[in-house]
Amino acid sequence: MAQRTLTVRKIREILRMKWTLGLSDRQVSASMNIAHSTVGEYLKRAEQAGLDWEQAQGLEEAELKAKLFPPKSPGSKQRPEPNWEQIEKELKQKGVTRMLLWQEYLAEHPDGYGYSQFCERFRRWAKGQETPTMRKPKKAGEEAEVDYAGLTMPVIDPHTGEITQAEIFVGVLGASGLIYAEAQADQSKPNWVRGHVRMFEFFGGVPRIVRPDNLKSGVSKASFYEPDLNPTYHELSVHYGTAVIPTRTGEPKDKALGENAVQQVERWVLAPLRKMRFFSVEELNQAMRPRLDWLNDRPLTGQAHSRRDLFEEIEKAALQPLPNYPFEYLEVKQAKVHLDYHVSFEKHHYSVPHQYTRKKVLVRASERLVEIYAEGKRIACHKRCRHRGYSTQKEHMPDNHRWYLEWSPERFIKWGRQIGPQTEAFIQATLASRRHPEQAYRSCLGVLKLADSTSPQLLEAACGMALAQDALSYKAVKRLLKTKRDVLEASSSPEPIAHEHIRGQNYYN
Repeated sequence: MAQRTLTVRKIREILRMKWTLGLSDRQVSASMNIAHSTVGEYLKRAEQAGLDWEQAQGLEEAELKAKLFPPKSPGSKQRPEPNWEQIEKELKQKGVTRMLLWQEYLAEHPDGYGYSQFCERFRRWAKGQETPTMRKPKKAGEEAEVDYAGLTMPVIDPHTGEITQAEIFVGVLGASGLIYAEAQADQSKPNWVRGHVRMFEFFGGVPRIVRPDNLKSGVSKASFYEPDLNPTYHELSVHYGTAVIPTRTGEPKDKALGENAVQQVERWVLAPLRKMRFFSVEELNQAMRPRLDWLNDRPLTGQAHSRRDLFEEIEKAALQPLPNYPFEYLEVKQAKVHLDYHVSFEKHHYSVPHQYTRKKVLVRASERLVEIYAEGKRIACHKRCRHRGYSTQKEHMPDNHRWYLEWSPERFIKWGRQIGPQTEAFIQATLASRRHPEQAYRSCLGVLKLADSTSPQLLEAACGMALAQDALSYKAVKRLLKTKRDVLEASSSPEPIAHEHIRGQNYYN
């Protein structure tokens, strides 16, 4: 393996032990915990540079290193340097290894570096390409990072024996590192939102910022600059008075604490349960809770306090208080009001005031209610229905529609009675002739409207004739008024009045 250059402090210690204390190479190597051949090499370099202890002690670090490792002369043979950028690109391809790339490099340059030097120089080059990482101190009560673990847990259906994989929701507070974890059936939006509700209850408060990943359950449209939150997730943040700030896409360092918490949960909560069998998500959560408490109560590495100690000491009081009631899961969606002044949600139609026809509204559906908002104002509220159909409130209808809704067989018969007995009888017979009375409403309405264009006597005669012919329709009455008008007029004429000044038609016979 390629030998790494020792620090100047260690080089000076080698020279001091050898030149002032007179120790052997093996004694120096045992004291410094390095190979005795390495001690001999640095002593040889010092002798070639013409140094003694006084000179080595008086030189600055850069000067001493320059004398021990002088640059090669221009005439000396230089080994060809690989194209490290190309090497890095090649390594990203599947199946490509450093050994393969070194063999290809050596085939092109037989006098090139050995494999150990090739790897060492590549590591040095790659280290120089790394961008600096900014470590941001976390303030108490400021932030919680949330994510799903990569590891899932099998859950067995006790009835069918089918095995499904439960997802593990993980949240961690920034300052104390207190961890919350729970098992969920899947990564659906309801589970994601309700996981946050239970996490806040576990913490006993709400951080000012929640930092999730860009998963679909929380972020409907990922963006490097302005991610678009899912409406339900936004409602959750408003209810708890917190701000949701997703990480940048492809930047796991934005929630490094959350990534570490996931790793801790996988190692200390899930791994110890790997040999157990679970028949429900609730059963899995019951088994996880003691392991989670142990993880939070366990002293941190190299420290006397635990995550819970830090939480109780510095972070618990800094969290925002929980609201008076927990967030109830809502389905939130934008919708457009149909021409029939109804909004569709899960194949059921809910009415809104007819003035909002063709306008965009916001639908907020909880477990029991469906509320509809326009311009921030609630315009309708219905009981939630899980089946197809319509939920219509009369006050949402236009006046003419409401008038139509108030139609009934009794009302049509009453209208017919006001015209005459024949019309009343025709209306009754027409309503009875249909399987459902509602099917005769339009025919009855048409017959009654004929009174606007003809005399009640004539309409009475037409209805009587239609009733006698069992022609129970609007078209039949209208046709009789048009084709049999003279007959109807004759039958509807009043009896002649007997008076001495009236001759009558017989006078001319």
